[in-house]
Amino acid sequence: MRILFIDDDAVFANALSEMLEEQNIQVDQATCGKSGHELADIYDYQAIVLDLGLPDMTGSDVLNELRKNGDETPVIILSGQTEIEARLTCLNLGADDYLTKPVHSKELVARLEALVRRANGHFKNVLEFGELTLDLHARHACVHGRPLDLTNKEYQMLELLCLRSGRVVSKETFLDHLYGGIDEPEMKIIDVFICKLRKKIGREIQDAALIETVWGRGYRVNAEAVA
Repeated sequence: MRILFIDDDAVFANALSEMLEEQNIQVDQATCGKSGHELADIYDYQAIVLDLGLPDMTGSDVLNELRKNGDETPVIILSGQTEIEARLTCLNLGADDYLTKPVHSKELVARLEALVRRANGHFKNVLEFGELTLDLHARHACVHGRPLDLTNKEYQMLELLCLRSGRVVSKETFLDHLYGGIDEPEMKIIDVFICKLRKKIGREIQDAALIETVWGRGYRVNAEAVA
């Protein structure tokens, strides 16, 4: 999972980001509303964690702009403001959840996982595609009940494909998801990862290809074929 964390408290943000990254959540940070908005426009985040007290604009303003621009990325407000009015304002503007500081990293992880699942039409931690089972919380995959030996990047790709089952995931999205614009390799590395995934999963599950190539666009999990 890759998220955007917008908070001007660098000490708090760095500490929380480190704890989230220990849970295999990739975190990009922004310290003001403008830079946060720019990052949200450029990258395809699975969720945004947003503070209300930013130096250049309020978190509510950032949220309002995101929603006005059609950005449907799940947003969790993380703020020191405990008043009910602040909660209602943010929820009415389109926030998906509201947490007050301090927050336990395990609770934030659980809420992020739940938001990302629901945003993609899934309501359980365990996703099933024919003989393939993906446990989003434990971060492991099985075929015919046998665990798959996946690298971290292979798992991230499979998770993204499964969460967006039936929808095409472009190679650009994969690169963004895996590398976040930092030291990105050539795009053909995605084809290499997909090839390795297919070999590990088995090219066919119940006589149907699980990972389908959509020429000129990318890859998708063929959910209908394994239903």
